[in-house]
Parts: sequence; C-alpha cells; structure tokens
Amino acid sequence: MRPLQISPETAQALAKKLNVPIEHLMHMPQHILMQKLAELAKQDKDESNE
Repeated sequence: MRPLQISPETAQALAKKLNVPIEHLMHMPQHILMQKLAELAKQDKDESNE
C-alpha cells in the first residue's frame, strides 16, 4: 500500500487533530482515514450546535 498523497503540513495537522502518530496516519488505509474524518466532522458539528 502506498503512503497517502498529502502535503507534510496537511499530514501534521491531521495527525494532531486525529491524535495519531504521523507515521500511522501516512500508512492508514484511505477508507479508514475518511471514516475518522467523518466522525471528527460530526463531533465538531455537534459541539458547535451546543
């Protein structure tokens, strides 16, 4: 599996936001990453509605 094709700045921001090491993020399957981002977006939306 190829590493994700994202910029280093994006990788650092995502790793910090998802609370995972950057090495894990870069080798995370794309469908898992998309699922985690969707969960994070939902959580942010719920927090902003309160």
